[in-house]
Amino acid sequence: MREIVLDTETTGFNPFEGDRLVEIGAVELLNHLPTGNVYHQYINPERDMPADAFAVHGLSEEFLSDKPVFAAVADAFLEFVGDAKLVIHNASFDMRFLNAELGWAKRPALPNDRAVDTLEIARRRFPGAQNSLDALCRRFGIDNSARTLHGALLDSEILAEVYLELIGGRQPDLVLAPAGAVARSGGGESVAGADWRPPARPQPLPPRITAAEEAAHAEFVAGLGGTPLWQKA
Repeated sequence: MREIVLDTETTGFNPFEGDRLVEIGAVELLNHLPTGNVYHQYINPERDMPADAFAVHGLSEEFLSDKPVFAAVADAFLEFVGDAKLVIHNASFDMRFLNAELGWAKRPALPNDRAVDTLEIARRRFPGAQNSLDALCRRFGIDNSARTLHGALLDSEILAEVYLELIGGRQPDLVLAPAGAVARSGGGESVAGADWRPPARPQPLPPRITAAEEAAHAEFVAGLGGTPLWQKA
């Protein structure tokens, strides 16, 4: 299963009031594991940078002036995401901007049902709690100390860790060790990961059923009549 964890930065809040994308960052997951494949692109919005937006991501009009416009990178972006699910925090915001830009570039829109919204997942798991990306990092003990400003690639990398925690913990790799891999048992000795089986107990556990319960069960079975299936040869 291929998923793309994605984040964007923009000049504001509404693409239909003149705001534009200025950065896209995305990381690839395969079966919930990072592959190392990433997409990162700064984009020239062909407009000024509002002070409020600059305070969030630190991308100035001057810095972006020599970057490609979205139409020039649209095909490369679409090729990277392919038909994968898109994992996004507050997905409606990013999808609105992406589809607005794709429309202006005369490219097909991304179906909204392809988006997996980690904000909605977090709200279901932790109703009433703070569910910003920073708050979820604190909750799950994820290091986000490098996040002094919002950045699309860094945020997508952090979100990938948060997403894996939200869906059950960063544990898939524990069952995907290659054949012959060496693991450590509780006693510290090395064991072959592919062939390991728990050893038999030195002494069987004592029965948890009492003599009275065993007698009552036997009486109940006798009252059923005939021979029960599990007692037939």
